[in-house]
Amino acid sequence: MERIGSSIRFAARATFFAYRRVPVRWRLGGGSAALTFVILAGFAAVVGVLTDRQINQQFVQQMGLAAKYLAAASHPTYDSTTNTFNCSSIVDLSGFAHADQAQVRVFDGNGNVICTQGFTGYPNVSTAAVPAGMPRFTVPYVKGDYTEAGYRVQADTIQLPHGGSGWLVYARPIADVENTINNLKLFLALGVFGGSLVALLAGLLVAQRAMRPVAQLTDVSREIERTRNPSLRLPHFEADDEVTELARTLEGMLAALDAARNESEAALARQREFVADASHELRTPLTSVLANLELLADELDGEQADSANSALRATRRMRRLVGDLLLLARADAERLQPVLPTDLGDVLTDAAAEIGPVADEHELTISAESAPLEGHADDLHRMILNLIENAIHHTPAGTQIHAHTSVEDGHPLLTVEDDGPGIPEDLQARVFERFVRGGGDTGAGPRGTGLGLAIVQAVAEAHGATLTLTSLPELPGTRFEIRFPESQTSTTTGSTIGRRRSLS
Repeated sequence: MERIGSSIRFAARATFFAYRRVPVRWRLGGGSAALTFVILAGFAAVVGVLTDRQINQQFVQQMGLAAKYLAAASHPTYDSTTNTFNCSSIVDLSGFAHADQAQVRVFDGNGNVICTQGFTGYPNVSTAAVPAGMPRFTVPYVKGDYTEAGYRVQADTIQLPHGGSGWLVYARPIADVENTINNLKLFLALGVFGGSLVALLAGLLVAQRAMRPVAQLTDVSREIERTRNPSLRLPHFEADDEVTELARTLEGMLAALDAARNESEAALARQREFVADASHELRTPLTSVLANLELLADELDGEQADSANSALRATRRMRRLVGDLLLLARADAERLQPVLPTDLGDVLTDAAAEIGPVADEHELTISAESAPLEGHADDLHRMILNLIENAIHHTPAGTQIHAHTSVEDGHPLLTVEDDGPGIPEDLQARVFERFVRGGGDTGAGPRGTGLGLAIVQAVAEAHGATLTLTSLPELPGTRFEIRFPESQTSTTTGSTIGRRRSLS
């Protein structure tokens, strides 16, 4: 019993969870159809039972009246010389029985058939028999109705001419009544299923119309999700119902979210301004500290000079970190730097010269063709420096690094590529995020802060350039390509400087 109970509980729980996964409109339509089916099925069952009983009662009553009529109207005569009964005086049995496909039999007291429809009498009642093809009935001994040989039989007594009594049997096929009842049940069943189907379709239609406001709210919500604009207005409905209340609640929630977003954006803007200003202000004291440490490092000897040099290296790194933060803070605060005509090839040459001393274990080659553009030279210098440093720090010794500039279809183009192990596929989507470092630095120099490629992306976006990273597992190395907008000051697109230097 416990196992049966657990099985029932499991089935009920599974049914409940399956029902919860059904869409609301199908729940409403199915519920409407199920309720209609229960009502119509109950009504059809009651109507079927009552109609079945009524038809059978009327059938029995009609047979009883017919049997009494025949018993009262039947007056057979008897010819003693021929020892036969004459049924000609009886009502026309054939015509009476033909209308309802009935059977009529008249039995004498000894159980012999003396009359039937189609025959007026028998010459020898002792050997008389019902002709072939006609149903046979037993002699009744009680008045009333019963069933025999597929017929409903009504028996009544009849007076015979020579004295005594006999029996009159009036029988009608049961199949006629059963066909009538079965047809009625079929029509009731079709009505139940047809009504349930109509209720299902009507329920789905009503549910769809009822869910239309919810669909409108869903469309607006998707538009808000797509545009990330919570200030969009939700539709208002005339009916003051639950859907209207939902719309008001969602509108209030979106208004609160919009206000919170505006407050957050204002706070972030103030934070960006503060970081930009603080980073800018930090450069002045750092420059002063750096100058004093350089002076001390030149004048001190021994351990004191080593300490001053260590502090000098740390201060330089701090100054560079502050510069990185200042550049990113300016990008976040959308502070535009003044742009001037510059040549991307010259910037590459200066950056390669600066990075050359730390690239002793790598083969660095540049091809600096003239690529004039409007930009901020210091930011471009930092961008190229970060790309080359990234290749140096994350590739093993002996890796070839090539950086070159060119002009393609009027667009200045910067490319930095190496033949190192490449960037892991799971890291490629995150390398331009801030403070994201690789799995391990393999090159020279201290471990980075994770801001190098973020600065590259910020500078490229500030100049309206397109940054592309290519690092496929089947191809060795990594390729960064930055395509700048077409320069308006370029007058010699085809001229090249052709400078090439090798730092190895």
